[in-house]
Amino acid sequence: MKAIDLRSDTVTQPTEGMRKVMAAAAVGDDVFQDDPTVKKLEDKLAEMSGKADALFVPSGTMSNLVALLSHCQRGEEYIVGQGYHTYLYEAGGAPVLGSVIPQTLPVEKDGTLDLDKVASVIKVDDVHFARSKLLCLENTHNGKVISLEYMQKAYDFAKSKGLSVHLDGARAFNAITELNCELSDLAQHADSVSICLSKGLGAPVGSVLCADKEIIQWARRWRKMVGGGMRQSGVLAAAGIYALDEHVQRLAIDHANAKVLAERLLGIPQLSINKDLVQTNMLFVKTDMETATSLANHLKQHNIIIIPSETMRWVMHLDVSSSDVKFVSEKVKEFFA
Repeated sequence: MKAIDLRSDTVTQPTEGMRKVMAAAAVGDDVFQDDPTVKKLEDKLAEMSGKADALFVPSGTMSNLVALLSHCQRGEEYIVGQGYHTYLYEAGGAPVLGSVIPQTLPVEKDGTLDLDKVASVIKVDDVHFARSKLLCLENTHNGKVISLEYMQKAYDFAKSKGLSVHLDGARAFNAITELNCELSDLAQHADSVSICLSKGLGAPVGSVLCADKEIIQWARRWRKMVGGGMRQSGVLAAAGIYALDEHVQRLAIDHANAKVLAERLLGIPQLSINKDLVQTNMLFVKTDMETATSLANHLKQHNIIIIPSETMRWVMHLDVSSSDVKFVSEKVKEFFA
C-alpha cells in the first residue's frame, strides 16, 4: 500500500519519464558554463519569465539568498513580510552571510503587504539608518494567490520609492494556473523572481532565478561563494525541463483535489476549515494539538502522513490522486466517528 504524504509538495517522486530524460541528459561542466542542458533550462525559464537571463541553483533558499545579496550591499535593508520565506524560513541567510538587514511587516490576510505600512518603514537618506533597497514579495503565500493588479501596484509603488522588487515565486506556476496568465505576466512586476522546480512541478531538486543580466552575473558569483557551483548538473536540469513541459498543466488537478478535500471535511465540527482560503494546492486544517496528534497517529496506520499541529497544512501534489483524496477523507471521518 503506497503512502499518501500530505506534508508538502516537495515529497514527490520523479516519474519514469523524468528519470529517462535525466539518464539521457547531455552534460558539461556548469561552473565553466558549458553544460548544454543547464543552458537550455536557463534559457527556457528566462524566455518564459520575460527576463534577460536566468541561473540554475540547487534550492529555493539559495535562489532567494543570492537574489537578496545581488540586490543589496552590506548595511542595506530589504522590506519583507514576517511570514515570508525570505525572512522566516531560510535560516537568516541574508543578514548572516551578507549583512543585509530585514525590515519586517505583518502579512495581510490575503498574503499581501499593506503598501501604506511599507511606506512607513522606508528610511530617509540618513547615516543613522540602513538604506532601504529592496521590497520582497511572495506569490503564492500559504497557498493564496496574489492578484496581478496588486503585483503591478506594488511594483509601481516600489519604483516610485527607489526600491527594487524581488518575488519569491517558489510556486509561481500554481499562481499563474489560478490567474490564468503566463509566467511573464506575473514576472514583469518584479526585477527578479525565484522559481522552484522541486515543489508542485515534481522535479527532485533545483530552482531558477530569473532577472536581468547584471543581477544574474552577481548571483552567479554569490552562488559560487555560498557553495552552490555545480558541475555535470544537466542531469538535474533535465528533470526541470521535463517538469516545465509535462507538469505545469496538471497543477489544476492538485488545486481541484485540495478544494474537494476541503468540501468533504467541512461537516466535521472538531475541524475548522476556511474553504475560501483553498485557492491552490494547500488546505489548512485547524484543531487543538491533542486532536491533531491523535488524528495523525490514526492516519499513519493507513499510510497517510501529516504533520500534527494546531494549524495543519495538507498539500496536494503529483503523487496524490483523486482516489487518494477520497480515501483520506474517509479515514478522517472514520477517526471522528
